[in-house]
Amino acid sequence: MNQWIRRWVNTKWVPRWGDRSFFLPLVLGSLVCTLLFSGCGAPSSQQSPTTTAPTTSQASADTVLRLLYWQSPTILNPHLSVGFKDAEASRLTLEPLASYDTAGQLVLFLAAEAPSLENGGVAADGRSVTWKLKQGVQWSDGEPFTAADVVFTYEFVTNPDTGAVSAGTYNIIETVEAIDDYTVKITFKEVNPAWSNVFVGTEGMILPRHRYADFTGAKSREAPANLMPVGTGPFRVTEFKPGDVVLYEANPNYRDAAAGKPFFQRIELKGGGDATSAARAVLQTGDADFAYNLQVEAPILQQLEAAGQGTVVANFGSLVERILLNVSDPNTEVEGERSSAKSSHPFLSDGQVRQALNLAIDRDSIATQLYGKSGKPTANFLVSPESYNSPNTRYKFDLTQAATLLDQAGWKDTNGNGTRDKGGKEMQLLFQTSVNPLRQKTQEIVKQSFQSIGIGVELKSIDASIFFSGDPANPDSSNHFYADLQMFTTGNTNPDPGAYMKTYLCNEIAQKANNWSTENISRYCNPAYDALWQQSATELDPEKRRQLFIKMNDLLIEDAAVLPLVHRAETAGVGNHLAGVSLTPWDLNTWNSADWTRK
Repeated sequence: MNQWIRRWVNTKWVPRWGDRSFFLPLVLGSLVCTLLFSGCGAPSSQQSPTTTAPTTSQASADTVLRLLYWQSPTILNPHLSVGFKDAEASRLTLEPLASYDTAGQLVLFLAAEAPSLENGGVAADGRSVTWKLKQGVQWSDGEPFTAADVVFTYEFVTNPDTGAVSAGTYNIIETVEAIDDYTVKITFKEVNPAWSNVFVGTEGMILPRHRYADFTGAKSREAPANLMPVGTGPFRVTEFKPGDVVLYEANPNYRDAAAGKPFFQRIELKGGGDATSAARAVLQTGDADFAYNLQVEAPILQQLEAAGQGTVVANFGSLVERILLNVSDPNTEVEGERSSAKSSHPFLSDGQVRQALNLAIDRDSIATQLYGKSGKPTANFLVSPESYNSPNTRYKFDLTQAATLLDQAGWKDTNGNGTRDKGGKEMQLLFQTSVNPLRQKTQEIVKQSFQSIGIGVELKSIDASIFFSGDPANPDSSNHFYADLQMFTTGNTNPDPGAYMKTYLCNEIAQKANNWSTENISRYCNPAYDALWQQSATELDPEKRRQLFIKMNDLLIEDAAVLPLVHRAETAGVGNHLAGVSLTPWDLNTWNSADWTRK
């Protein structure tokens, strides 16, 4: 194990916090003491400039990029995982045809040109799009990249036996044809204004046909390339220990190698630990160059950043921390399946109860005390681009009104045990999320409010590598949702929110029959919502389509189908000597890793 990884593991720093927010000043005082007396040996990259030539070890260190992902990657095929952590690690090797930068401009990767009405790439009738591909591109094993790989990726993802988590994005396609080796035509089932939702960005990464052809359908998870991927990106994997370490080297067949890209010869991606330790390694000790997803309380990040070794980069995009409500029954089996869409939750299937929970959440305290400048309370499911952020919704913290709604719904404490009940059923909730101090503190704030109005709450935290696993055999994954409430962050990964708004369609309900691979894990079904989405899917007028998305958002909020908490920034720790990092809301942090370099 490399020295920087060993040092980070051996100095994991996990503060012990009290349950109540008013202990914060005391904790910060203790934190300052910890920062003052912890070892802060300066890394070689922080030494004063010198005109002498670097030693061999220094030169070697300059070519190694050190990444910390406290949510550990467990698989390197992004189409088979529900977690951003796996897609982040995959994005260093795999590429889409194109993606969007922070300004919403299309950036080409494997495509030679952006399709448009003017160049004939986008059909005037809205039924098809044709992509021209770059020629001479090779996979990292030397095989040529062609249109056949794009066709195969579509077939792989949409095979129902594969259980690909990205399948819902591609279900709008009728056919994908290789016109020639470097031209792909995509025909949609209906008029489709969102042609750039497929093969673009986070869910658009192309797989090599020659590595996966023998591992389709039910055999998809047996593919060696899931752990040792072959890609067209700037790096290739040399070693992968799921849940621990991924080692990469520069891809010798990378198309921009002649231009000196990538600028790093090796990458060491360390998984595990916790967000605070990862932040400390970049911001305070300088032991790492980049730390992913710094879900750390704002006062702690400010203290760590004051050490001067790195900077917290915040990118407000589409991410919303939300609480999902299970409208199916997680404690009853129907035909051998828990949380079956054929069952109804004993009280969360009641919209009045859901609204009571919505009123009992103190979003302002969560945002202010925990997120600081990196989070804003929100009532909306869809927050970005800004033009889609509904002006019609409001959030409110009102425990009295929440209690009144529960009374009206017939849930009262009839036996005097402090918990509401009805028909012999106690109002007890199991509330789960991933292991993270910030999320555990959010749980505590919510639990305190719920308990004050007679709702019993049991908290559960699950390791992120398990909670965000796409393994259909994993009962603790977020997609199985064997709890009453659960909390995590996600958002639309494309400036067009069409694919994201499919989340709550009736036919997107995650269940055993589809390997729990679809996005509607709340098992919510509302024909009125489905009708709005179907209308939006074929509406070519941009303004009418925008209004349809806002109506969909408003329906979800009015029905309390989901409880948005905080519009949160994507936060990352970037070392002072790392340049080229450019976060975009529409792709993963590592999307432009070929341009990362050491200052």
